[in-house]
Amino acid sequence: MIFDDKVKVFFTTKYDKNIAFHVVDEKDHAEVKKAREKLSKTYNLDISNLKYMDQIHGNDVIVVNEDEKYTCDALITNKKNTPLMIMSADCIGILFYDPIQMAIGVAHAGRNGTFLEIAKKTIESMCENYGSDPKDIQVELGPSIQKCCYEVSHEMVEIVKSNFGEEFCKGRNIDLQGINKKQILDMGIKEQNINISTICTQCNGEDYFSYRNDSTCGRFAGIISIL
Repeated sequence: MIFDDKVKVFFTTKYDKNIAFHVVDEKDHAEVKKAREKLSKTYNLDISNLKYMDQIHGNDVIVVNEDEKYTCDALITNKKNTPLMIMSADCIGILFYDPIQMAIGVAHAGRNGTFLEIAKKTIESMCENYGSDPKDIQVELGPSIQKCCYEVSHEMVEIVKSNFGEEFCKGRNIDLQGINKKQILDMGIKEQNINISTICTQCNGEDYFSYRNDSTCGRFAGIISIL
């Protein structure tokens, strides 16, 4: 990771258990709550003020306020001790950090979110709300399904070719990381300020939840907080 010690940044794994309420029955919510509470000790971060989303595969970006949960796919804040969380099980969890304006963001970039340019929208929102300069923003793309495994329909491949370019397709496999990186670069982010995890969640089913491996699986988290 490329972020400095003014922020706490981490991605959980299967060993931290499922951290998403929406993928389990209400009777199992106590286990999710317990898993979330344990994160504070495991990662040395107070998550009592944790902010997270009801992720809907769109491109809405919300500035964090006093609400506890939001219906969108990206959150931004400049508040200290306000951890932002993205939940994933193959989709790309993207974390943003502006060390100059001290602002952060998280985005949920699945296929739909990527096509709707959620990363671009998040950067634009940080610039509009906090005066961020794209050249200062650092970006981390977490573990997710990679081009080695992300096979889609022929029709979807043609959509990617016509909208983003043939370089993001190999046979029926598409490169969501590459598409997001291009969108981020196009916003003026420096290439050295972008880090992309090489971990494929489908290949590495032992450590990370993968919806393609198991549609009833839990979710792992990407979390960032200004200290």
